Amino acid sequence: MKTADILSMRLRSQLVEGGAASSVQDVVRTLLGMQAQDYAGSTWAIGLRLPGSTLGDVERAIADGMIVRTWPMRGTLHFVAAEDVRWMLALLAPRVLVRAARREKQLELDSAVFGRARGSFADALQGGRLVSRPDAMAMLEASDVATTGQRGYHILWRLAQEGLLVAGPMAGKRQTFALLDEWVPAERDSAITSAPREEALAHLAARYFAGHGPATVDDLARWAGIAKSEARGAVDAVAHTLVSGEHSGERYWFSPRAAEAADTDASGAVDAAQRVHLLPGFDEYMLGYTGRGHQLGEHLAAYGSKVASNGMLAPTIISGGRAVGTWKRTLKARTVDFALSAFRPLTASESAGVSDEEARYAGFLGREVQPAECPT
Repeated sequence: MKTADILSMRLRSQLVEGGAASSVQDVVRTLLGMQAQDYAGSTWAIGLRLPGSTLGDVERAIADGMIVRTWPMRGTLHFVAAEDVRWMLALLAPRVLVRAARREKQLELDSAVFGRARGSFADALQGGRLVSRPDAMAMLEASDVATTGQRGYHILWRLAQEGLLVAGPMAGKRQTFALLDEWVPAERDSAITSAPREEALAHLAARYFAGHGPATVDDLARWAGIAKSEARGAVDAVAHTLVSGEHSGERYWFSPRAAEAADTDASGAVDAAQRVHLLPGFDEYMLGYTGRGHQLGEHLAAYGSKVASNGMLAPTIISGGRAVGTWKRTLKARTVDFALSAFRPLTASESAGVSDEEARYAGFLGREVQPAECPT
């Protein structure tokens, strides 16, 4: 396998290209989990994979409980489809919570504190009620649970991973929380929710490679936050349903659908302009693997700090699956102003593709692109 093959198939597996999704929920379900600590960026991560969609479409899916924003793995916020919430939490959260014990001790959080917090939320949110994060902090304080420092955030984080709370829709710029059992009724759960751990791991592997392949066993372990031994066992269990290839001595796994899409790309059916995309920061295409060497290529050493620094991942311009620059946007009343920082001079077709994507992003937000100022 060549890097070009890997990038082409990843673009299709992740729905960045191909237009295979039919709804917001379908996008999230296909990728299984989409990193979502940056709300604005994560909604566009869905929108760019669903041509013609709007921010309103994504937020309706959130409000209807079709997709859910919570902490299913690695202690990080993700969007997942409603039917995947419980089995992913049951499979992946316990390891994260074990690792959190030291931090909980530092914050003086113990079973008694968590017990009071659980009771407060269970009583206050019955009947489908929502609570904003500031109000949640006030409620905890009223229950003699101090929220100073990072205590309040950690309590919300833990109770979500335990399956009590789930993030609800945004109230303006404020995150809300609801009871998971009321927000996502158990009858929506996937059948895998009650499966043995080995079967759930195999299901996880199959879904990950379908939505992120080609990828390695190490990629799966890092993405899901599971032990490498578990990842290897899960791949062995589903290897007969996947296709694999070798690159630089490593085995990459992917779905038969991705292999078929690669053949389509090889025929030249997709022109260069259509292959330019504006990815948000923290997009799965950049973060869904152990490294970004394939995506950054020759820019990895020289420009890597522009893409990722201080724990932040910049919005990235990709062309043919390869990062060629970063971008920023400034929202105005009715327009979006874009600022680009290219790693190299863009070709005419790439510049045209960027302009098309700027218009698509602005349309997603119900705005127009801010016209460039004419030089005086």
